[in-house]
Amino acid sequence: MKFEGTKSYIATEDLRVSVNAAITLERPLLIKGEPGTGKTVLAQEVAGAIGADLIEWHIKSTTKAAQGLYEYDAVSRLRDSQLGSDQVEDIGNYIKRGKLWEAFVKKDRPVLLIDEIDKADIEFPNDLLLELDRMEFHVYETGETVKAKNRPVVIITSNNEKELPDAFLRRCFFHYIKFPEPETMRDIIEVHFPKLKSRLVSEALGVFYQTRDVPGLKKKPSTSELLDWIKLLLNEDIDPATLRETDQRKLIPPLHGALLKNEQDVHLFERLAFMARREQR
Repeated sequence: MKFEGTKSYIATEDLRVSVNAAITLERPLLIKGEPGTGKTVLAQEVAGAIGADLIEWHIKSTTKAAQGLYEYDAVSRLRDSQLGSDQVEDIGNYIKRGKLWEAFVKKDRPVLLIDEIDKADIEFPNDLLLELDRMEFHVYETGETVKAKNRPVVIITSNNEKELPDAFLRRCFFHYIKFPEPETMRDIIEVHFPKLKSRLVSEALGVFYQTRDVPGLKKKPSTSELLDWIKLLLNEDIDPATLRETDQRKLIPPLHGALLKNEQDVHLFERLAFMARREQR
């Protein structure tokens, strides 16, 4: 069971090493990085590469750790008892399995994705420490203990919206996905657009990295946004020469809505273009 990357996912050497180290150590792999750098997709690709089922638990601000184990629907049981239903005799009918329970009872070793763990409250990671460490938990309503048949490969993603507790970090193998260098980005583009002319790739990458380097940019465009932008450039048949435009009055890239995602950044480029026009007078 070893991850070497896939045809559809360009994994750097240090990322492959981290994935395989976490699998060997049987520790959760904590992945951080800018949004759009492929953290969530990594779990899907790892599952496909090692031939494992993928169980995805997408975290929201309202998600509680206990929901990953199970939920007991006491209201439904009370209603059924008032209606005289026979199924109230078995409390298990009102236990809803969570994503960890699903992963624990899988016959073969699955990949469990806990996506964007930093969206939940600060106590969420600590509330999962024991279950992720021992790979078991107790169901109080039925008195049973659920223990993992095969320890799942756990991949946890974070966008760094808040700091995670030290006790949680100690139990993880950590990897930060650096933003791809131009050469790596070329390989990523090649995967998605295998017949793209090298001239368009070069010009698009030049504009993309220049945009990311603009001082004061609130949200830098990500890999996924670059791919969307290139798709639009192809659809609109944009000439590569247009991307090489050196006129300072046209600083905003064509179809910039794929790259710039808020009005502050659009206004920033407009101000830069305005200042450039004044300097040319």
